[in-house]
Amino acid sequence: MEGAVRVFAGEYGCSTLYLPDDDNDKSGWVITPAGAWCRILFLTGALTEVTGAGDMVHARVADPTGAFNLVIGGRNNTLAETFYNLPVPSFVSITARSQMYVKNERVELSIRPDHVQIVNRQVRDQWVLTTAKSTLGRIREMDLALLGRHTDERMLIPVRHYSLTKTRLKELVLMVEDAIKKVCLYESDAPKQSDIRTMVMGFLDVGSGPRGVAVSDIIDHAEKTGISQESVIATIETLILEDECYQPQKGFVKLL
Repeated sequence: MEGAVRVFAGEYGCSTLYLPDDDNDKSGWVITPAGAWCRILFLTGALTEVTGAGDMVHARVADPTGAFNLVIGGRNNTLAETFYNLPVPSFVSITARSQMYVKNERVELSIRPDHVQIVNRQVRDQWVLTTAKSTLGRIREMDLALLGRHTDERMLIPVRHYSLTKTRLKELVLMVEDAIKKVCLYESDAPKQSDIRTMVMGFLDVGSGPRGVAVSDIIDHAEKTGISQESVIATIETLILEDECYQPQKGFVKLL
């Protein structure tokens, strides 16, 4: 049975290579710059948006490097309903199929979920660390391919397509290191959670309108003061559980 691939949004979003499977009954692969062959994905991150358009549901799931764009719809009405009922924000794990197509001469990436479940921050953090280890392993293999010490065609194909260089591989390594730092920073910030809570409560009190405050606005405000997205989302989840605030609609929170 084919295993699911773990890949960061920051790498997946740069992909422009798609190869069909020799078996016409199977979907092809989206191949990333660091050599991940993506057909089935396992993702974990912060669900930050759920919107509907016709019979389609669109969602965004963020990890420390960027965001994945999810599309749910067609006959999969049960899964679409599940996404509509998920709290925003919340941490989720998703099994999905990767897709790529060309629209108006532009490469468009999307992800079609097959399963979703709510998880906690610890599960998300472990996904980041495991994905970081996997990504760094692939980068090492790509480096060997650049040096001419790799004969695996699955590695050589992305090297040629993306015209990979040492500089580009270094950028990918820095992306992974930054993701790890954000997880470790959150853990080291534990004694400061009361300060983050005060900031969020104050922002909700001052900036609240009829619909409350957009979660994205709270995140933007917090990041300007050096507080991570992950810290804000975890704090909002706690405030909701403690009945300090509620969600009048998707993506908004309001003091009780």
